[in-house]
This record gives sequence, structure tokens and C-alpha cells, in this order.
Amino acid sequence: MLDIQQHILTALQPWRDRPSFCVAFSGGMDSTVLLYALAQLAKQQRLPALRAIYIQHGLQEAAHAWPAHCQGVCDALQIPLIVLDVDVASSASVEQAARQARYAAFAEHLQKDEVLLMAQHQDDQAETLLFRLMRGTGVAGLRGIPFTRSLSRGHLVRPLLDLSQRQLLDYAQQQQLCWIEDPSNASDEFDRNYLRHQVIPLLASRWPKVQQSLQRTARHMHEAQQLLDELAAEDLQRAQLEPVLDWLNVPCLNMDSLRELSLVRQKNLLRYWLTPFTLLPDSAHWISWETLRDAQADAQPIWRLHNGALLRSKNRLYWLAECWLQTPPALNLMVHKAGRYALPDNGYLQVAGDVTAPLQVRYRQGAERFFIEGRGHRDLKRLLQELGLPTFVRSRLPVIFLAEQPVALANVPALSHPQLQDVHLTWHFAE
Repeated sequence: MLDIQQHILTALQPWRDRPSFCVAFSGGMDSTVLLYALAQLAKQQRLPALRAIYIQHGLQEAAHAWPAHCQGVCDALQIPLIVLDVDVASSASVEQAARQARYAAFAEHLQKDEVLLMAQHQDDQAETLLFRLMRGTGVAGLRGIPFTRSLSRGHLVRPLLDLSQRQLLDYAQQQQLCWIEDPSNASDEFDRNYLRHQVIPLLASRWPKVQQSLQRTARHMHEAQQLLDELAAEDLQRAQLEPVLDWLNVPCLNMDSLRELSLVRQKNLLRYWLTPFTLLPDSAHWISWETLRDAQADAQPIWRLHNGALLRSKNRLYWLAECWLQTPPALNLMVHKAGRYALPDNGYLQVAGDVTAPLQVRYRQGAERFFIEGRGHRDLKRLLQELGLPTFVRSRLPVIFLAEQPVALANVPALSHPQLQDVHLTWHFAE
């Protein structure tokens, strides 16, 4: 029989210098095997400190007794246990909502550089790949469950991912372990249970090594995604632009560089670039990218996405977080001295220098005219166009008035009236 403990020890070798291991312990067979095997290894090997976390979803009556079972197992193994209650949001997919709540709890309680160990195995990988295939996933989705990834301040590692459930069951029976049988696992109402009970056994009757084959597919897709990411990184290096102004730190790309790429490379680059900012759209919604890209040159098309939007302006493609898309409330602020002044939903204004007369701070309403030495009075709208300020910034920049006359614009010292040459007005927008 495979030496489960040696397999786990080998899988965790790169992580043994971490301060602690935390097992995601559900009380089921898989996580019980993982926790027990680690406890035995800790008696023979020098391992990081070991603890466990149990997540209580409260989705079924039987689950109320499970924390006590998990506590008993951990007490017997002399491993500290934390029990966390989570609220599962109402959703069409209870499985997905419970998963999101679970991972959010793990991320919140994981310590710095700690390794969260989860007990997913080869059968779970097979279910995941088939489930994602039925949803029409792409290369990224077909990578399946990763062996490791970062999570909050630490890391997530799955040392059992190359083992089958049968191998884990053999070990559990040999060690005479006790575990919880979740009644919901017997119901084919859930998609993954249907795959586990109906689809995979049928496939295995024809192709006995279906789980191993799907695991290889996941590895191949992982390599393919690495190549796509490397290509996207090269394309991004050519397309990425510095901020149009040093104080405007908004991610942006050069539209000309994007248009030089084929459509599939454009989409690959955008997926890579947008991943840290938003949930990526499904394939049916990518037509909105082509609409934005091909709009008239003088247009400023916008594509709304989760938590923000893509905006095209002056041949630049901007990612705007949701806070940029809201209109700040009307402002009427009086400034009598230097200092920091909060602007509701719009960061703050830093005033430095000698303020000799009360200044009024508002946002532009239209028709404001500035006196520019050597040029006379000029319309603010035209001045903003000359400065190349993106439209999404113009309505947020604080305009400073003296005796009802506009005399300065925050962050644009060139527009300051001679009377305010010694006053420095800096606007900071904190996302």
C-alpha cells in the first residue's frame, strides 16, 4: 500500500520552513486522513506548529453536532482547533455561496506566512474538470484545482491532490479512523454529487484510469495557461502606458498597441491585465470589447464590468474602479488656513502656504473662466482640454474661488492666479 505519510511529507517539503500549518478540517474522511497523518509525522519529523480550523456553515440540522466531533478528534491528537461560524449568502448555487464564505473565513484567519492545508484529492480534481467542461470553461478553468496558490497573508497547499479517494479510504480503515458522513453528499441534487455518483463511475467502467487522465489534462492546461500568460505579459509590456499625469495613478493601455494584435491576443492581454481588478466576463459578453474598440475616434465608450469599467479616451484605455464612476456630492468648502480638508467621496485637498484671504472650494459647474497671465481670461473647459485631462477626472478636481472668481485648480499650478502663487493646492483621490 502507498505510504500516505511519506507522500504528504514529500509534498510539503518546500513548506517546512513556514511558521505553522493550518488544516482545513471538516471532520470528513479526507481531512481526517490529512490531519491524522500530519499528527503522526509530527512525532517523527520536525514540522511547523500544527492547528486546525472548522467552518460551520449552518446549512443542515445534522451539522450542529459536527464541531463537537471535530473537537474530540483534535483533542485526541493534541491539535488546537478553531471553530468559525459563517453566513452563507442567498444564491442560486448553494455550493458556490458556501465555498465563497468558507474561503473568505480562511483568508481572514490565516496568519502571516502560514500554510493552509486542504484535503482535495484526485477524485475532486476529476469532478472539477468535468463540472467546468459542462460550463464551457476555457484553458484557465481546465487547469482545475491548483496544488498551491497564495491566500491572504499565507499560502494554500493541497498535498493529497495526486492521491485517489480509494487510497485515502484504505489508509483511514487501516488506522481505524472515525469521520463524519455528510448526508448532503448522497444527494444528486448538487452538480458535483451527480458527477461523483452517476457520471464518473460510468466513465470509469469504460476508461478505468479516467481520474488520472483528467489530472494529466489539468497539468497540460496549466502549462498552456503559463504560455498564454507569458505572451500576455510581453504584449502588456508594449501596450502599458505611464499615467498621463504623475498624480493620476489609473491603469491604462495604448489603444494603438492593442489594435496591432489579433482579436484573440487582445482578449488574452485584457484577461491578464484585468484579473487583479475585476471578475472576467463570460464569452458571450466579449462583443462589448469590440464595440468599445471600434467606436468613433471622438467617442468615449465605456464597458461596465464587475467593480468598475473600461473607458476609452484620447486613444487610451483606462481601467476605472467603481469609485471613479460615481459623481461626488456637491461641494462648498471654506478654507481659511493651510491643512488637510476631507472631500466627501472624493479624497482630500491638501493646502500648503500662506492663505491670506478665505478661499471657497467647489467643483466645476460650467462657464468658469480663469485669468491666465499673458493670455487673459480663458474658459476652463478649453484649458482642461489643452492639458489633456481625461474627462473622468475633470468633474472631481477642486476649483478654488476668491470672491466668487475662480483663481486656482488643484494639482494644476499653471492655472493659479498671481495672488495665489505661494499657495499650493494638491488633490489626492484615495481609491
